Amino acid sequence: MTKVGVAGYGVIGQRLADGVAAQGDMELVGVADVAPTLPVRALAERGMPYKLFTAVPEKKNLLTDEGIPVSGTLEELVQEVDIMLDATSAGIGAKNKELYQKYNTKAVFQGGETNDVADVFFHGYANFEKGVGADYLKLTSCNTTGLIRAIDAIDRAVGVPRTAMTIIRRVADPGDYHRGLTNALKVDHAPSHQAEDLMTIMPHVAATGILIHTPVTHGHIITPVVTTRDKINKEKLLEIFHAHPRIRVVRLEDGFLGNASLFKYARDLGNPRGDMYEIAVWEESIVMSGDDIMFAINIPQEAVVIPENIDAVRAATKMQTTRETGTAKTNEYLKIKAR
Repeated sequence: MTKVGVAGYGVIGQRLADGVAAQGDMELVGVADVAPTLPVRALAERGMPYKLFTAVPEKKNLLTDEGIPVSGTLEELVQEVDIMLDATSAGIGAKNKELYQKYNTKAVFQGGETNDVADVFFHGYANFEKGVGADYLKLTSCNTTGLIRAIDAIDRAVGVPRTAMTIIRRVADPGDYHRGLTNALKVDHAPSHQAEDLMTIMPHVAATGILIHTPVTHGHIITPVVTTRDKINKEKLLEIFHAHPRIRVVRLEDGFLGNASLFKYARDLGNPRGDMYEIAVWEESIVMSGDDIMFAINIPQEAVVIPENIDAVRAATKMQTTRETGTAKTNEYLKIKAR
């Protein structure tokens, strides 16, 4: 049984905790945070299903004064586990790495950290084997994680020498106020970091893209145009996507009109927090542009990286050593299946 700890109990951290707890071959030892944030308060009100450790011992009173039980310090948690999933704010993970190194504890970092924090820039499907036995892995961002799932699936089937994309990016997570209220679209410098990150994971693919921030909170939408090595058509692409457990094919005619439809559907399914692990591709969005193929995918940004984080634990600790066996185990425990 692999013992896992989670540093940072925010948007990603609380979902990582739930994801690890669902794994039949992993033990969630505990989570660490510093203050009585809303997720931490909710954890306490739920009866503390996970042990909470203080990330800053001298500020332990911030938690205990609110009646929130504390089981120890982050340093103590690190000593109890085989691997840490670090979901702290960008830059904090790099500082935490010194603590992980002190106790020879492996760690997985999120997309907000710089690439040099890790030995391997990791994706469960695209380069699982590179993470096998590695001490420090870094995940791609939510957008890049979902994008790579789609491009990797096509690449393995028919080869992908080149892709270009437009990313319509949600401006903040639900409940966030730090970016204020806005009535505007904002264009980033091209190429987007998602395209560059894709090339880091899949160096044989020439990728470029444009990113547009939009004032919504539920999900990103990406429209890739993909050049394939072997000829492809809509029917073949649908076959590829239907076979992938972490890609959900949806149809406009069934009522999946956009990002809000998918968020509502996740809630109707009874998924905690309205989460969905799969990206979704709209069947009616698939079109040919000459010999290239184009489609639109939805990225549920709060939960999409959770399966790949679990894959990273499996690779780093050698629970499984191939992408097929590692991703299959993650999917099994998270109840993700091809549709």
